[in-house]
Amino acid sequence: MQLPGVDDPARVKEIMQSTAMLEIRQAVKGPYPSEQAAMQDNAGVLPPDTVLMKGTSQHAQNPEESTEVYWLISRSSAVSGADLRSADAGRDENGRADVNFTLTGDGGRRFAAFTAAHVGDKLAVVLDNKVKSVATIQEQIHDQGRITGSFSPEETQDLALTLRSGALPAGIKYLQEVTVGPSLGADSIRQGVRAAVIGMVAVLIFMLFYYHAAGINADLGLILNLVILLGFLGYSGATLTLPGIAGVILTVGMGVDSNVLIFERIREELRHGKTPSSAVEQGFAHAWTTIIDTHVTTIVSAVILFLFGTGPVKGFAVTLSFGLAANLFTAVFVSRVIFEFILSRHQRGEPLSI
Repeated sequence: MQLPGVDDPARVKEIMQSTAMLEIRQAVKGPYPSEQAAMQDNAGVLPPDTVLMKGTSQHAQNPEESTEVYWLISRSSAVSGADLRSADAGRDENGRADVNFTLTGDGGRRFAAFTAAHVGDKLAVVLDNKVKSVATIQEQIHDQGRITGSFSPEETQDLALTLRSGALPAGIKYLQEVTVGPSLGADSIRQGVRAAVIGMVAVLIFMLFYYHAAGINADLGLILNLVILLGFLGYSGATLTLPGIAGVILTVGMGVDSNVLIFERIREELRHGKTPSSAVEQGFAHAWTTIIDTHVTTIVSAVILFLFGTGPVKGFAVTLSFGLAANLFTAVFVSRVIFEFILSRHQRGEPLSI
């Protein structure tokens, strides 16, 4: 297992060894200030199919003033951690840290049926047999939910990682642990970036040599595509890995492929005697379907890699997907605008340099 960007392996080990299991159950009664108060309220006997669980009472004005309380919770759960599809740390509408989760199809259907039958009742989020959060069911909920509470950003990241991992059926034995430090990691990234730059420059020179002035158009589109992709990576705070760099390089290749399809179609229209403006219009119109087909099929493959791949494979899939999306924008809209600008300055009968 590879964890890019993690600087505290001990904390990750602790999370992986935890047996956290998420369960969403009905909160029958509570909260009670103590276990004795709960038993007194129920005449010393708990209702059938219920269990008393410890939780935390959170004060909205001062979350640090939390006190220990008890809830009467149903024994059966509506959904569990096995029904989780994903869990991610985020923030609610008030800027407080929370965890958003998505259920599987089957789990979502069972959760929808449960919440529809218990509108107005309380719902408890149970983690490791401890009530983490209780909320009132306002309406039917399908396959998406949110865990809120007095969490720090680090706690939400740990909780999301724990939920994604699920309860492990067996213990973990560490055979080898390697930490790639800044020097080795930076050297690998430096070599990968150097390879990407050399490949990019070679492609730019080839396009200028083979397509003449139109090659400048393609080069501007490729550079803009790279700027958009790097801007996305910087905005999202993604960690650049070698598989991610491979995705960037493949994106450059796909961008060149789109320009080649368009330019060769324009050349074909010019050989058939079309005017430059008509050739450009027909070239883009006929190449658009092929470009969409190649990009969509590749993006679908990248999405499958992201859903079922490990960390490095997901990094490759992310850079490839967003790079291809940027390609669709630059190869068609940006390149066409540049062509139209060039044609607007052409003299009548002047050939198109392509």
